[in-house]
Amino acid sequence: MSSSTPQGARARARMEITAAIKDEARRQLAAEGAAKLSLRAVARQLGMVSSALYRYFPSRDDLLTALIIDAYDSLGESAEAAHGKAADAGPVRRWTAVAEAVRDWALQHPHEYALIYGSPVPGYTAPDTTVPAASRVGLLFIGIVRDAHHASALTELAPLPAELRAEAERMAADLAPDLPPATVAALVAAWAELFGLVGFELFGQFHRVVEDREPFFRQAVTRLAQGVGLG
Repeated sequence: MSSSTPQGARARARMEITAAIKDEARRQLAAEGAAKLSLRAVARQLGMVSSALYRYFPSRDDLLTALIIDAYDSLGESAEAAHGKAADAGPVRRWTAVAEAVRDWALQHPHEYALIYGSPVPGYTAPDTTVPAASRVGLLFIGIVRDAHHASALTELAPLPAELRAEAERMAADLAPDLPPATVAALVAAWAELFGLVGFELFGQFHRVVEDREPFFRQAVTRLAQGVGLG
């Protein structure tokens, strides 16, 4: 159907208003933090009555969910683009390309990074609809390790301690059944450590500790790659 029809014009107007609501909400996130996000304040800044805004986002949680999905998708797109440019390189370079893209995105979008990887928003529980977007970066890392495993280029890791074996097997069954449980456990740890490195830099914990942060980060994520059996 042509966008010149009344239906097309209404759909376009709805998209524009939805985008304006999200943009104003992001400005509020930057100024006040996610815990203070207010639909009434967003409506007021846009010159809308609250009842009109509720037709787009029935609650604060609906708006937060939309912002969270957008942030995860933006991060995922950046990581996937970086991985695509390194697709012909070896597994360690592919791994570091994704990790560097995560760091670059976080430094460029600190408030959105804080929304998805910072302190939980009081009273908010993310629904399952956020999972596909949230999984994009992790799936890239799994894919890199899987390719190395299928090419017999993955280093065998030390056996798991007995108390971790059942949990590692459960994680492997959920995340990557074709990979060894020890590798999946190492992957989950590396994923957490990556975002810990980024969070420490972004939220100031490296102040007066690590000054030349780019080479420090590159070395750290290379070690993470080695820890999952790459390289």
